[in-house]
Amino acid sequence: MRMTSSSGLVAAGHTGSKMATHMSKCRTWSRVQRFGIAAYRKYSSGGRYPNISLSEPLPGIPKPVFASGDGLEKYETKITTLENGLKVASQNKFGQFCTVGILVNSGSRHEAKYPSGIAHFIEKLAFSSTAQYGSKDEILLTLEKHGGICDCQTSRDTTMYAVSAEVKGLDTVVSLLSDAVLQPRLLDDEIEMTRMAVRFELEDLNMRPDPEPLLTEMIHAAAYRGNTVGLPRFCPVDNVEKIDKAMLHNYLRNYYCPERMVLAGVGIEHEQLVECARKHLLVGEPVWGTTAAANVDLSVAQYTGGIVKMEKDMSDVSLGPTPIPELTHIMIGLESCSFLEDDFIPFAVLNMMMGGGGSFSAGGPGKGMFTRLYLNVLNRHHWMYNATAYHHSYEDSGLLCIHASADPRQVREMVEIITREFIQMAGSAGEMELERAKTQLKSMLMMNLESRPVIFEDVGRQVLSTGKRKLPHELCDLISNVTAGDIKRVTTKMLRSKPAVAALGDLTELPSYEHIQAALSSKDGRLPRMYRLFR
Repeated sequence: MRMTSSSGLVAAGHTGSKMATHMSKCRTWSRVQRFGIAAYRKYSSGGRYPNISLSEPLPGIPKPVFASGDGLEKYETKITTLENGLKVASQNKFGQFCTVGILVNSGSRHEAKYPSGIAHFIEKLAFSSTAQYGSKDEILLTLEKHGGICDCQTSRDTTMYAVSAEVKGLDTVVSLLSDAVLQPRLLDDEIEMTRMAVRFELEDLNMRPDPEPLLTEMIHAAAYRGNTVGLPRFCPVDNVEKIDKAMLHNYLRNYYCPERMVLAGVGIEHEQLVECARKHLLVGEPVWGTTAAANVDLSVAQYTGGIVKMEKDMSDVSLGPTPIPELTHIMIGLESCSFLEDDFIPFAVLNMMMGGGGSFSAGGPGKGMFTRLYLNVLNRHHWMYNATAYHHSYEDSGLLCIHASADPRQVREMVEIITREFIQMAGSAGEMELERAKTQLKSMLMMNLESRPVIFEDVGRQVLSTGKRKLPHELCDLISNVTAGDIKRVTTKMLRSKPAVAALGDLTELPSYEHIQAALSSKDGRLPRMYRLFR
């Protein structure tokens, strides 16, 4: 009986085992059917392919076919000049949306013969009522049908009207851009609203905790005193009431000519954009008439150097549970070069090598923690809140500057630290330091150019200033070719120029301009010693 019982159990066990195996096979076959053979195979040490290296292809699996670039034809920027002189530039890019806009060679630097602030007014009045659209709301509703948005930005040398929308709405977008740029109504109530917006922006500029925009204004005013890029980018308070429709039309008549414009597009076919340009930008005349331009300012930027100071109580700039301590902000700059010169690339590498940032910036890969202003300044002087390098470049000049912030009592020491950094730029750059800066610059360039609006601005600005466009791989080659000798050469040349200084806050301890100039002319960048009878 015991034997029978046991053999029955064995038989039952065998039956259960067979059923389990059958069920497992069924599950496996179901997985193979659902996910394919690759999901079933096991590649671990106990699986089917125990001795194959991960660097070798697995047997029995089809060879992968990778996409290959057939030359750079599809990615070249195509440029066509229309009969009236307007340039049409496009860059194809995969996707159902496109960015299209008109860039005009017009900005605050062209206001020498006008009250400063016209470009600021034009930026605020953009995409208001036109001959075709009764109000800004109508423009926005039209764009919404194509999932679009619009924007206008002015800088010291360029005004840019841009729209991002579905490719299917290209004709509507170009028609709208043509109307916004060439047929604005500039109604009295729109101009009055713009005056209010400008006043608010000027108040905000003086109240915001970040003094960067204000310091940038001041350093340009110091470096190019009273000319071109040194003219105010924001409308001065005294000029807000002076600017009216007649003055705006007079300015637009001189600067909004087809030969000073580029219609740029990213994400569309070039022929399609040219066809739309011919349809909307060759016919009709602007609202200000077609009189030939008579007052165009062709001045070349004259670097003067100098100092602009603004004594200001910064103690209540950022009130709150954790207020920012009272700081004095200093920006020191020297003349670099225009973006049309060959030295522009070495200066861009130098700017990246200096780097910098705020003392509260969280560290991590790509944050520039190994740049000179971090290693030599922020890491060694805990009392400095900020040390950042900037490079502003225009078609006829440029400015490389360092912005620093610290407690008002340590301004003199802070200025000396910055002047020493300028002098040390002329020393030999380490191989690793230079390679890191070049790699970081290339990385930043390529990352930025993944964004469609950035490609649009790059295409438009390059074609507007040079008539052609350098592609990213060409720029990367130029960056790779920069040597330590190039950095030394451009720095030595830069140090021969007079400094431009902007100072904001409590300036009791600020050294004189002559002392800063003497420090930048010395071998070690130190300020002349001062001896006081009483401290």
